[in-house]
Amino acid sequence: MALASARRFVEEGAYVFITSRRQEVLDEAVRLIGRNVTGVRGDAANLDDLDRLFDTVRREKGKIDVLYASAGMGEAAPLGEITEQHFDAAFNLNARGTLFTVQKALLLFNDGGSIFMTGSVAAIKGFPGYSVYAASKATLLAFARGWLNELKDRNIRVNVLHPGPTDTPMQDQVLTEEAKWMFESVIPRGKMGRPEEIAAVAVFLASDDSSFVNGVELSVDGGLSAI
Repeated sequence: MALASARRFVEEGAYVFITSRRQEVLDEAVRLIGRNVTGVRGDAANLDDLDRLFDTVRREKGKIDVLYASAGMGEAAPLGEITEQHFDAAFNLNARGTLFTVQKALLLFNDGGSIFMTGSVAAIKGFPGYSVYAASKATLLAFARGWLNELKDRNIRVNVLHPGPTDTPMQDQVLTEEAKWMFESVIPRGKMGRPEEIAAVAVFLASDDSSFVNGVELSVDGGLSAI
């Protein structure tokens, strides 16, 4: 979803900075985007890596107009089997990593900019086995509501994009075929979203077309959260 969004941003005329923990994945993403992109290897849960990212942004471009905090992970663990390691992994990246990504970006942020974060429809649906993941993503709305009040004098908007089940390589890693079928069976159109459909909404939240959209959870899930 983040790669599709970065590609769409560049098509719309943006220069993008992207990150990945794995250099080979980062290099391939840069190749696919093709132009107007800088890749910086790093882990969003590592504060030193975040410093290096924003040092690169400062050195190459100086300012930020849009921040899409999209790094996240989730693994199933039902109540009774949740471990400290499971909890820490989800919250360190999804909540702590997002917090410090936004905070460290602020010194470079232009007034009137847009911040949005990748949440999850899981935060509002309550899927069995995903309570820790859902809780880490639900944290993002609390962040957004607090931050938009703190940033209102700078006219910086803060929103949460809630993707529903989307056909990505990560889905293959975390969902069984049975789980994929279950999700598709409850999406009104009968199939998962495409990364390009998430990217279209990301561009909307980044642009002036969403100038009156602030502090919302925008579900992009084919109607899954409505039924």
